[in-house]
Amino acid sequence: MSDRDDKDMLAAEFVLGTLDRDERDRVHRQRQHDSELEQRIGEWESRLAPLADEIQDLTPGPDLLPLIQQRIKAIEDAARGDTASNAPPSTASVTPLHRRLAFWKAATGLSSAAAVILAAVLLAQPSPSTSESNFVAVFQQDDRQPAFMLSVNLEQRRLHVRPVSAEPLPDRSYQLWIKHDDLGSAPRSVGVLDDDLSLDQAALRDYEPELLKHATFGISVEPPGGSPTGQPTGPAIHGYLYPTEPSGGQRL
Repeated sequence: MSDRDDKDMLAAEFVLGTLDRDERDRVHRQRQHDSELEQRIGEWESRLAPLADEIQDLTPGPDLLPLIQQRIKAIEDAARGDTASNAPPSTASVTPLHRRLAFWKAATGLSSAAAVILAAVLLAQPSPSTSESNFVAVFQQDDRQPAFMLSVNLEQRRLHVRPVSAEPLPDRSYQLWIKHDDLGSAPRSVGVLDDDLSLDQAALRDYEPELLKHATFGISVEPPGGSPTGQPTGPAIHGYLYPTEPSGGQRL
């Protein structure tokens, strides 16, 4: 992935709100003196604004808030009971939950909405003349925030794995897999992600572009160093490659 692509992806994540606080602060400082990044952020804000109009408000049932409040009260009561009995304060950290309730009422559903918007806008982002070779996959479980994004340049057979919400796991490794009928019935390992959750960009060099376009990709959680069996052994999330230019793919 080029510096241009990296900067465009960074701007997209900044606008979508998928960066953590430190990264967001860093981008905020960088945009003050980086005119190209500032332009990219403005373009993404303009691109996303119409999509926000398509998100409909969903009114929760009248019983939901009282149930949440009852649950919070029960947790706080248990925390106070643990403190009074000198028991380990396993739930003491939940004491401020009432103060956070207003935030969560507003934030519920934002991660899934961001995931849908992220997948959609990646298909519409501007790209260089080799755009027909650029594809992206979003790895997401259920309606949670995306864990990883995988971008692939089919012409060069190069990949770039970028963690979104995923973080390194103690005593565990992430492993990328590919599955296609031409490769047999079982998934084939592409490689084990490094400690910084990256992967050799040439890991797909032995696969034909047409096969990659129609393959299923997966990322599983494995023991340190990867699967001991040559097959996924832990929880996995899956994704398909979509073209960054709508005319280039079969799944749109």
